[in-house]
Amino acid sequence: MRAAVLHAYGADPQVGDFDDPVAADGHAVVDVRAAALNPIDLRAASGTLEALRRPLPHVVGSEGIGDLDGRRVYFDRSPAPFGAAAERTLVDPAAVVDVPDGVEDGLAVCFGIAGLAAWLALERRAELRAGERVLVLGASGVVGMIGVQVARLLGAGRVIAAARSQAGLDRAQELGADACVRLDSGGATLTAQLRDAAGGDIDVVLDPLWGAPAAAALEAMGFRGRLVQLGQSAGAVATFPSAAVRFGELAILGHTNFAAPPEVKRSALERMFAHAAAGELVADYEELPLASAGEAWRRQAAGPGTKLVLLPR
Repeated sequence: MRAAVLHAYGADPQVGDFDDPVAADGHAVVDVRAAALNPIDLRAASGTLEALRRPLPHVVGSEGIGDLDGRRVYFDRSPAPFGAAAERTLVDPAAVVDVPDGVEDGLAVCFGIAGLAAWLALERRAELRAGERVLVLGASGVVGMIGVQVARLLGAGRVIAAARSQAGLDRAQELGADACVRLDSGGATLTAQLRDAAGGDIDVVLDPLWGAPAAAALEAMGFRGRLVQLGQSAGAVATFPSAAVRFGELAILGHTNFAAPPEVKRSALERMFAHAAAGELVADYEELPLASAGEAWRRQAAGPGTKLVLLPR
């Protein structure tokens, strides 16, 4: 079969022939319809994450949409050396989630790793309550765009989108953001802009950025506000005063999809699929043929601003 294969850690995958998967050990063969690329795929392929390090060569890609026994399903893991970026892969039939009619393959796969990061961060970690003010940092990215909509679906009273890209902010406003803030400034100036856009203190921050934007957002939070941290696109270190956290009784909550129980992730996915089928939840994505996996890989490394989806057939 044809697949995007990693032959050396830190290198781009190469599209070529790879052994066909054979059903065994409780795994079934799925015909892949669409495979998404994610930042975690590139980190795993770097070989620097011991927990995600796989023997070489192996097929890249961790999530996709496929056909399994007449069902169209979402899957997010395959046993080594197989992966999503191939014509076929292996999955655990008990772990897949059915995709309803009316949700295209490319859209459905957006709600996997990226969608769950937004939904679970706001519902499971922040425990978002109806009427609260929510700030979405990095709102021009896939997680942020979905986060703006999820905040609204979960009952937020006001949603503020913050990003560097004006085009991304315009899109966020189309998707339901009440106000937008450009991340051109920092410190007290940005804090004031965020608070003004929120119309008061911010209750919940969805933060895939960290760095200076997170520090400014933290200063704009109200008493017992919650910042959910799920990435470091703006920097690995954020500096802020102790008093802001202490006297505000603020909570800084880490989030990773890996820590969520399978049944929690399944429930969130099924609800996102239902909202998407009803036209209430969308995501921007671009489809490319499997033959363009190398190009897509390099674009993912540079930050494409949209979900890149490979089509094996």
